[in-house]
Amino acid sequence: MPEIVTITTVVNETPTVKTFVFDKLFAFRPGQFCMVWIPGVDEIPMAFSAANSITVMKVGDATEALFSLKAGDKLGIRGPFGNGFSPSGKVLAIGGGIGVTPLFTLAASGEVDTFILEAITREELVFADDLAKVSDINIATDDGTFGFHGFVTGSLDQIDVVSYDTICGCGPETMMQGICDRLVANGIENRGQCSMHRDMQCAVGVCGSCCIDDHGLRVCKDGPVFTGDLIKTGEFAHYHRGPSGRKE
Repeated sequence: MPEIVTITTVVNETPTVKTFVFDKLFAFRPGQFCMVWIPGVDEIPMAFSAANSITVMKVGDATEALFSLKAGDKLGIRGPFGNGFSPSGKVLAIGGGIGVTPLFTLAASGEVDTFILEAITREELVFADDLAKVSDINIATDDGTFGFHGFVTGSLDQIDVVSYDTICGCGPETMMQGICDRLVANGIENRGQCSMHRDMQCAVGVCGSCCIDDHGLRVCKDGPVFTGDLIKTGEFAHYHRGPSGRKE
């Protein structure tokens, strides 16, 4: 059963991203997720952005309903679930779009040396100022309105990736595939840790809705963070299965 929490603050991070702060703390590891129940609408997986908050991009019916909530409204929280990141040594984090959220908690804990942050445009950059306080930050925007003009992989090509012991990534799978390709090219794919998103229902490894083809691993239980040498094969960045189980 979800634990019912009360929203205390809603922060407008960007035109499409909001942070919802609630009145209870949850102990979690960076990269773990929770199931967020929007009463009367749906229950969806979300990464924690702090012990008492989630940061959400409006992308569908459930998140649109979530965006209509305000301070004083209720949510249900189940979790945390999954394995989270396990960095060691010198750490590079790469976050694209709302994928910055689980990596932000990793950086906030003081475990990230360099952070590459990507967004479509300057006004969609999330947590940039806070990340600059805790890591050496490089910013890329697709349209060139701030920082490196281009995709995050182009910014990655400008640094010595081999000098890092752990490379953590979260964002669109095409972006993470580009990261993994570069790790493979340098023979260091085992240093990569990528967070995957799939349709999740039970979040405890029973229903099988989030299983990854070829491996049979459950994203909710065995992930959502997987090593680069594991996810370089299979469905990753090629397709995923929707709620009906069909390839999308």
